[in-house]
Amino acid sequence: MSGEIIGAVPPLEAGPPKMNIGVVGWIRMNLFNTWYNSILTVLSLSLIYYTVTSLLNWGVRLARFTGVKPEDCQGIDGACWPVISDNWAFFMVGTYPYELRWRPLMALLVVVALIMLAVWPRIRRMRLYQLAWLVSPIVIFIIIKGSDTFGLSQVDTRHWGGVMLTVILSVVGIVFAFPIGLMLALGRRSRMPVINILCVGYIEMIRGVPLITVLFMSSIMLPLFFPEGFNLDKVLRAQIGIIMFAAAYQAEVVRGGLQGVDRGQEEAAMALGLSYWQSMVLIVLPQALKIVIPTMVSSAISLLKDTSLVVIIGLFDLLGIANLVLANPIWLGKMFETYVFVAAIYWVMCFSMSRYARRLEIRFSAGDR
Repeated sequence: MSGEIIGAVPPLEAGPPKMNIGVVGWIRMNLFNTWYNSILTVLSLSLIYYTVTSLLNWGVRLARFTGVKPEDCQGIDGACWPVISDNWAFFMVGTYPYELRWRPLMALLVVVALIMLAVWPRIRRMRLYQLAWLVSPIVIFIIIKGSDTFGLSQVDTRHWGGVMLTVILSVVGIVFAFPIGLMLALGRRSRMPVINILCVGYIEMIRGVPLITVLFMSSIMLPLFFPEGFNLDKVLRAQIGIIMFAAAYQAEVVRGGLQGVDRGQEEAAMALGLSYWQSMVLIVLPQALKIVIPTMVSSAISLLKDTSLVVIIGLFDLLGIANLVLANPIWLGKMFETYVFVAAIYWVMCFSMSRYARRLEIRFSAGDR
């Protein structure tokens, strides 16, 4: 014997077996760890492969991308994308006057510029940049709507439509519904009976009816409360209904976040001499809102998709424009191409909101880690 120990443990430098670490190890542990999981994995991969290849064949390999008439798509087994290219501007801005379409484009550039500048933290903290965000909705509205004061001819809102109208209704609804919902949530927790009853009554009444009912009420009943001769714009009426509806749901989301904050936080703030509003703004609300970021974004995504209901009051958002295109005798039967295009736009907007919310979660949870 040369000093070797029989049955000695191998040195730790050997590490775990290669088949149990990395990508191969993850696949073995999660996809092929049991015989039934292996069968489900093979079936799922087969279904994904069949679906993806079929979509690629229909939408790319066998599709027609050129042409301006249905006759250009005769004899093909794939998609007829000229239905999209021929109605591209219609999908984007509805029946907005052709010679003034540069104005929605300018409004879009303003939003893109503000978003791109937000990449730099130093610029984000500048008061001038924050003021630009606060003023931007007014500037965008003036650009799109027009104003005689600034020498821009006014465009009636009945010509607004497509992606532009969808974005306006959803973004304005989300922005204005949040502070209203915040106040409703605080009012529902108030110890003052009058404020508590009013907030609870509003929240439960709005949440107890579908959005389509709220839109009908805002479009038909709301003008009856104004003096005779006072004409409230149809888009503004729909916007008010959307804000009222979204505020009730945001109130319950914020209330859930407030209940998730330990009572001791507020008691400690009051013990330090902070007033109710100081403790709420500086201590409680930052923690509550951080908790409910995923739920708030989920509500915002739902609101974005629910804007398609405005078609019932005569407004044509993205989905309404798609239905108008399909009603055109020239493009009858091009339903799949149209709805796939609309679904892709909705997916891009919703996925972007979801990813941005995920970044916010990671950023604000740094202290928890």
